Amino acid sequence: MNKIYASLLLPLMLVASSCGSDKTPVCAHRDADLEARVEKTLKGMTLEEKAGQMVQLTISVLEDETHEALDPAKLDEIFGVYKVGSILNVMNGRAHSREQTAAMIRQIQEKSMEKIGIPCIYGLDMVHGANYLTDGTIFPHEINLAATFYPAFARRMGEVTAYETRAAMVPWVFTPTVDLGRDPRWPRIWENWGEDPFLATVMSVEETLGLQGEDPNHLDLEHTSATLKCFIAYSVPYTGKDRTPAYVPEHDLREKYFAPFLAGFKAGAHSIMVNSSSVNGMPVHANKTLLSGWAKEQTGWDGMIVTDWSDLNNLYERDHVAADKREAIKIGINAGVDMIMEPYDKECCKILVELARTGEIPMSRIDDAVRRILRLKYRAGLFDNPVWDTNAFPRFGSKEFAEDSYKAALESEILLKNQGALPIAEGSRILVAGPNANSLRTLNGGWSYTWQGEGDSYVPQYNTILEALSARFGEGNVIYEPGVTYDLSVNDWPRENAPEIGKAVAASRNADVIIVCVGENSYCETVGNIDDLNLSSNQKDLVRALAATGKPVVLVLNEGRPRIIGDIEPLVDAVVDVMLPGNYGGDALAALLSGDENFSAKLPFTYSKHINSLHTYDCDDAVDIQWPFGHGLSYTEYSYSDLRYEGPETFGAGDVLEFSVKVKNTGGRDGREAVLLYSSDLVASHIPDVKRLRAFTKIDLKSGESKVVRFEVPASSLAFVGADGKWRLEEGDFRFSCGGLSTTLHCSETKIWNTPNII
Repeated sequence: MNKIYASLLLPLMLVASSCGSDKTPVCAHRDADLEARVEKTLKGMTLEEKAGQMVQLTISVLEDETHEALDPAKLDEIFGVYKVGSILNVMNGRAHSREQTAAMIRQIQEKSMEKIGIPCIYGLDMVHGANYLTDGTIFPHEINLAATFYPAFARRMGEVTAYETRAAMVPWVFTPTVDLGRDPRWPRIWENWGEDPFLATVMSVEETLGLQGEDPNHLDLEHTSATLKCFIAYSVPYTGKDRTPAYVPEHDLREKYFAPFLAGFKAGAHSIMVNSSSVNGMPVHANKTLLSGWAKEQTGWDGMIVTDWSDLNNLYERDHVAADKREAIKIGINAGVDMIMEPYDKECCKILVELARTGEIPMSRIDDAVRRILRLKYRAGLFDNPVWDTNAFPRFGSKEFAEDSYKAALESEILLKNQGALPIAEGSRILVAGPNANSLRTLNGGWSYTWQGEGDSYVPQYNTILEALSARFGEGNVIYEPGVTYDLSVNDWPRENAPEIGKAVAASRNADVIIVCVGENSYCETVGNIDDLNLSSNQKDLVRALAATGKPVVLVLNEGRPRIIGDIEPLVDAVVDVMLPGNYGGDALAALLSGDENFSAKLPFTYSKHINSLHTYDCDDAVDIQWPFGHGLSYTEYSYSDLRYEGPETFGAGDVLEFSVKVKNTGGRDGREAVLLYSSDLVASHIPDVKRLRAFTKIDLKSGESKVVRFEVPASSLAFVGADGKWRLEEGDFRFSCGGLSTTLHCSETKIWNTPNII
């Protein structure tokens, strides 16, 4: 499916003429019959039932003393007394089989229908496949799929995630993550699609459609409700630490950070989750402008907004914009929050009732929130099928899904440097070293079987890098001496054991080539905060010592974010960044290092070289970086020629610009090439970006083969948000570039839009 994804912007242009106007908003997906059912249910509810629907509790409030089963008395209380509308998370903080998960949720659902007559909606963080099921399929993380520049993988991950999640009785997932990964210090970079808003937009839409299908009003039992997160600018904290404040110019907030959310609304995403921190001095959970204004009123989106974990409590415990919990709930709900992920305090339901009775939260706001929650449940089909036959999913955990995951891993691992060390010759004796060489946990990363990704014990059937290399090259040809290992006995991440570098150096005497696997142990969220983006000193010392042997060294980076390696990169002969490729990442790497398969991935972020020179590709291009956005090598070579603009000499705001470029595989291997088209606004009234990705596709090319690639770019997508907060396309010259070629076009008019969203 080699689709040109520039055309995605064409339907989004319609947002300019509809969202926020008197016309029917195109970001809403209304169905008259469904809306009538929502209204009928709403009118029959008591205030207590409405308040309960607005609260989400974690599963631990229902567990018995063994933490392995549900307590019947607690079920009666939570659903019979408090009328709670949603449950999330996994029992005992760890993965379970689909049968165990389905049986637990069936109990919850039957109790909810008995006590309230409204189905509960159960949610899980299935962020890269069915990652909370012991027997489900895990995919590479979003950052890896972004590196493929092949949106079909995002669509497929969504489809498989939905299918296997439904097979466990779960109708709602907290994915895709559509934040922009523009600060490599942030510990959640790996959960995102990289730094570019267009790439993130395309991938987010594809995963959303994979999860929900093409009809967001009528999900079948093979699709789940999606959640866009974390709204908005969560990913660029000023300190680089998770859940700390962000300061983002409003034009960037509108033009870049909002873009993938707006596209997700247009695609029919059922819900969004809110940024845990603050933007420009205001906690997002208290920001009515962003929650009610940007997300709902300006777009016409009719989905539901859920908080992140316990975040309304942060309004008084951390941010001090509220005096106590009662005031925090009032502020958050009035700002636009529809469902409170409490997650422990059932008394939250009573506070909501009190606030409604005193008028501090208007009943109109309560009804709007509950209407959105009911709409979500109706769209997910829960009123018609509160429970279903979870045995009727024959493809669950299938070989078909496993092959999809393997192919995604194969196309996501990036060859960043190769000075003749790769591919590794048959019969070579290989030393495998480094703390990431023999760990599935590091390949899978966080949100894998457990929150922090301590999942090796669940999946002994998959291969680590060491095991995959041994299987491919023969155990007799592979020597393992890690030199540096992680200390897994402590919770203080990231702790390493005392290094034994000398043992690795000694073992290298019997090797022809050295593969040193370095990077990060698994982590998730705030646990992954660090004070130095440099790779650890132990790991760098290991690389230096192995490089000093004079043997060819292949550096394998297994990391959730681009750690600084500028001082050791010159010492090695090849560099491969596998990032977090999942359970099949080791097998994929062995196939690539051996030359059985060819590299095709490219960086979805800028790889920084210095800790004080962090950079994104669309900003100042004079910074000394390690590798640029879009960099990625192959075992073959490609040439670009004949970049052409197929249209009149000048263009206006309503035009669609058509380009073509010829790409040839000039090397001796078949390959796949991601073809990227950029634009540069040469002079503007507001400092323009150096360049912006505007279109991309991925093509197969046999050795010696040529293909002509065609792109379409709506001229309105070249607009930017000016100092006055308005979208504007200005008369002047634009340079378009692809594969080292460029051509310059002239925009013949200046157009200013008065609507808040045009792309």
